[in-house]
Amino acid sequence: MKTKYINISILLGAMHLFAGCSDSFVNVEPKGTALEENYYRNAEEAFNGVVAAYDPLGWTNGFVVKTGCLNAASDDFFAGGGGPTDINAMQVWDDYSLDPVTGPQGEFWNRNYSGIFRSNILIQKLPDIEMSQALKDRYMGEVLFLRAYYYFDMVRLFERFPLITAPIPTSEIFEVESSDRAAVFALIEEDLTEAIDLLPGTISGMEEAGRATRGAALALLGKVYLQQDKFGPAATELAKVNGTPGGANEFGYDLVDNYADLFTLDNEFNSESIFEISHNSTSQGNWGCIACTEGNPMSIMVAPRGYVINDPSQAPTYVSGWSFNTVTQSLVDAFVQGSVYDPRYATTITNIDSLEQLGIVSYTHAHENTGYFLAKFAGKEEEKTADGTVPFEINFGTNEYEIRLADTYLLEAEALVRGGGNVARAQLLLDAVRARVGLTPVPATFENIVAERRLELAGEGHRWFDLVRWGMAAEKLGPRGYEDGKHDALPIPQSELDFSGTKLEQDPAY
Repeated sequence: MKTKYINISILLGAMHLFAGCSDSFVNVEPKGTALEENYYRNAEEAFNGVVAAYDPLGWTNGFVVKTGCLNAASDDFFAGGGGPTDINAMQVWDDYSLDPVTGPQGEFWNRNYSGIFRSNILIQKLPDIEMSQALKDRYMGEVLFLRAYYYFDMVRLFERFPLITAPIPTSEIFEVESSDRAAVFALIEEDLTEAIDLLPGTISGMEEAGRATRGAALALLGKVYLQQDKFGPAATELAKVNGTPGGANEFGYDLVDNYADLFTLDNEFNSESIFEISHNSTSQGNWGCIACTEGNPMSIMVAPRGYVINDPSQAPTYVSGWSFNTVTQSLVDAFVQGSVYDPRYATTITNIDSLEQLGIVSYTHAHENTGYFLAKFAGKEEEKTADGTVPFEINFGTNEYEIRLADTYLLEAEALVRGGGNVARAQLLLDAVRARVGLTPVPATFENIVAERRLELAGEGHRWFDLVRWGMAAEKLGPRGYEDGKHDALPIPQSELDFSGTKLEQDPAY
């Protein structure tokens, strides 16, 4: 068992009235306005607001999990599952048949705008709260970071959406319009630049694990610059995070010696973690309230369906799961050079089909079965919650890396190579990632960095974003139904357009 340190359970019930987890920003009920206006009187209530702003990071409503959906949309995984409509939001992104009504966009829209709404409230309220200036500065840094994070998600996932920088009066809630993307990027950069000066460089003790730091803000700013092909600024910010490749940096980040240790429950918030989303196995999520869980359902989702161990001495101890995110042959092949497997293969992928052929296990060959499963996140029997009163399936405590050091090493190397920067430093960054798993150097070319990101970060939700950012999505995903100029973004959820008087207009591609 572990504790989720940024946990909505400490939040006052009143907060749910004006930032409910199931409502999009245009559905916020005005009945919470008076309660919100009377709140934020002291440091404790300000902290509750910070907690509220973090909380949407871990939402997993309806099993529309961000990482799983992004995996399914990429060339590395299929949606999988029990059938072609199982968690249909994933299935339609897998084959690019999504439309404004059906797809993951509603959950992503709700998650991010709930986070933005909560951040905006505290950004507005903090200056007038009587409390320690140092604490006020830190809280402001955190919510500025979070607002930037949520908007960065929006600008990568959607073509059209509103830029909202303050709480919206009830009378104006249908007046919002889509904003210029350049203005969104400008706000993200402004928020992060300010947050960098306010956030602590390090945090101490597990009671603060999961909170934003200056290193996280620098890393996110580097990613934001790279998303816009601002290679020089991206390399500059990422270098502040990375320090000496394979060596020291200002924040104490360090590559974990053993790659496999990155994905064990007893090694969360490790030296490689820059920004990590916390989950726990102690919440009371259940089949009547899936959204109540603070667990990570990816652990049950990606484990093989109908899994039965016939030979305990040789079989991995996976739980019987739901067979989502089955691995494509393309990713398997990418891990093999000649007859030699990349050292990260065994941590990333498990070949259940070969174990079945040997009689070691049996399993159900479900939708889009390839025999290969995502081992990084597959739940193990020994990881089940000991509390028999809750369904373990949706209460696994597996955390998610949003940003880790190997990611920022490769991002900086990319920025240097593509921007005509210090190629010798790019080489050191790439070498460090490969040396960690015992691989020899390869030239620091863009092609090699692309290949390294695919293997190093497989299954962690980066591949689809990378392919779109690199302009490679049509080539890699065209056989799946991807259309350039359309599927590089999600449609505005139809539910947001059904309100009479709304000024939002659908992305013309949809």
